[in-house]
Amino acid sequence: MQAKTLVSLIGAPTDIGAGHRGASMGPEALRVAGIAEALTQRGIDVVDRGNLTGPMNPWVGPVNGYRHLAEVTEWNQLVMRAVSAELTQQRLPILLGGDHCLAIGSITAVARHCHEHGKRLLVLWLDAHADYNTSNVTPSGNIHGMPVACLCGLGPRELTELGGSAPAITPDCVRQIGIRSVDIGEKKLVRDAGLDIYDMRYIDEIGMKRVMEEALADIDENTHVHVSFDVDFLDPSIAPGVGTTIPGGPNYREAQLCMEMIADRCGIGSLDIMEMNPAFDDHNRTAVLAVDLVESLFGKSTLMRD
Repeated sequence: MQAKTLVSLIGAPTDIGAGHRGASMGPEALRVAGIAEALTQRGIDVVDRGNLTGPMNPWVGPVNGYRHLAEVTEWNQLVMRAVSAELTQQRLPILLGGDHCLAIGSITAVARHCHEHGKRLLVLWLDAHADYNTSNVTPSGNIHGMPVACLCGLGPRELTELGGSAPAITPDCVRQIGIRSVDIGEKKLVRDAGLDIYDMRYIDEIGMKRVMEEALADIDENTHVHVSFDVDFLDPSIAPGVGTTIPGGPNYREAQLCMEMIADRCGIGSLDIMEMNPAFDDHNRTAVLAVDLVESLFGKSTLMRD
């Protein structure tokens, strides 16, 4: 008999790293959309740990190239500890964001867990953006555009060494899917790092099925799969409730196929749901769609055949 999946929801209500206000309301939007109930109906043991409490957003300009660095660091420390606690209890953490800078904390915790347990880490980064910026190539200083770079050791010491040493991960741990907005300076950093990117041009050319087959090809039973799902991965025609809409993303069927193939191939060990912004949404429909897709990550299939 298969062991019951144990899931913990962790709310991180902050837009501390973002360029728009509103992602702080994301966790509640996902709860209102029924994320706990949907997973429970799938036979999953769900515990909602409530919201982390961190510093308020001061909403000031960049200092030495970074906006809100001290507050971003504190939020990520909170996230790192919360995710670590759930992994220690053999529960699958789902981080309800909040902006995508919080993935620094969640993935640092997951990487340390994998190191301690001899597991290989694979991060599936579902996003419109590569998030491999540094303060040298982005004038905004918004850290939600920098988490992958920070995790790979490029960025302020407070974040690159969040878990005690840098880097938390290496670029070969990451597969990015759905990318379609990369800054000019960021492109060079991405290429220099050899980041594995399945951008929308590539998805258009070969289709989501082949993309996911390639992205998941080398997974084995010793692989811990972490999905970092930025809701702006989706085309804004179906998911307007994000701060930075980029046209040309996956449609509903492509997104469902992506999630279903992850579930079919391997299942996941941890999950971020990031950048859900009700301030830009229409009657919470983006959060409802996100919950639908998360159900697919946990095995709900549109297939009628066995």
